[in-house]
Amino acid sequence: MNVYLEILIRSLGAFAGVIFITRLVGKSQVGGLNIADWVNGIVIGSIAASLATDLKTPAGIYAFALLVFLVLTVFSEWVGVKYRPVHKLLSDDPTVVVHNGVILEGNMHKMRYTVDDLTTQLRQKNAFNIADVEYAIAEPNGELSVLLKSQVAPVTPQDLHMPSKYKGVPSELVVDGVIIRQNLKQNNLEEDWLLGELQKQGIQSLKEVFYASLDQDGNLYVDKKQDKMSYKQDVTDKLPGKMPQ
Repeated sequence: MNVYLEILIRSLGAFAGVIFITRLVGKSQVGGLNIADWVNGIVIGSIAASLATDLKTPAGIYAFALLVFLVLTVFSEWVGVKYRPVHKLLSDDPTVVVHNGVILEGNMHKMRYTVDDLTTQLRQKNAFNIADVEYAIAEPNGELSVLLKSQVAPVTPQDLHMPSKYKGVPSELVVDGVIIRQNLKQNNLEEDWLLGELQKQGIQSLKEVFYASLDQDGNLYVDKKQDKMSYKQDVTDKLPGKMPQ
């Protein structure tokens, strides 16, 4: 059999195999990537590595394999756009994992989606209490969409028919004890002003500051390297012991 025909056949089989295995792994392991991205990142990356390091095999062999996977990836994306059933096969469907504060264990088991996966992604969406969640939906790319119950959803100025003003990004003024002078200059501020504000908060040296930023209203936020806290919440399930630093 011609070597390039054999590579073509093997590539077709490998491409189909990767899609099949990825569907079996479940949403929680895809890490936010769709199937095409996963194929590109794992399989094509492996072929490229072999192309760079395997000096015994002609480079044209690996180059042809890369081309085949590139064509297959682009073709699968194109077909997925044109034909919805193919898109469903490649991308899967959204899955409800929480409904009205109740965890749907059956749906989670089908996806091999753990409680740790769920609680981690809920916290990333500022939902720290499952009882407050109306809907949590695991999307095909592994992301979690969360709708809070109306009773606990934040009230917006729009809800109250109130005008609101622009809220920009705070400017970093100190990072790990080092002044970001460019940001000071952009805010028309001097180093003496910054040091004076730090002294008002009982800070005598920049070495004490881990992070400091200035918001649009002129409020200075400061985080010290040595935080004096009487209690630190531990969100792990480790046995009681030394408090985390």
